[in-house]
Amino acid sequence: MPDAVQKQLQNEREWEDLLDCIFGLNKLDRGVFRLLAESSEPLTVDHIAEFIEKERTTAYRSVKRLEEAGVAVQEQESCPKGGYHHVYRASDPDEIADELQRMLNQWYAETGQLIQEFRDAYAEDHSPETSQ
Repeated sequence: MPDAVQKQLQNEREWEDLLDCIFGLNKLDRGVFRLLAESSEPLTVDHIAEFIEKERTTAYRSVKRLEEAGVAVQEQESCPKGGYHHVYRASDPDEIADELQRMLNQWYAETGQLIQEFRDAYAEDHSPETSQ
């Protein structure tokens, strides 16, 4: 087995690693996701920036990546003095898990098809009767 695949299979993995691998998130995004998931209320970008000790623009970019990945949701909240602001919360864990499973199943099916295409392309050239 190639070293890269062997190493991946031997490494101890955690569920958060799936977010990186499947959704392309980074360490900061994971931290922001954890913050949203553990918060009892949706958070503003300003609150997120304060918690992660980063600039507001950095927090906003991370939240947007989470939103694009489908693991965070933006909501509009009314302000007491009029107007509104946006808050963010983690998506429903079951929905995230279902999407992870769907993506894994799709990858598995597509990889199986590629393996079959490989078999079809090379099995005929190396069959015992053509080798003689």
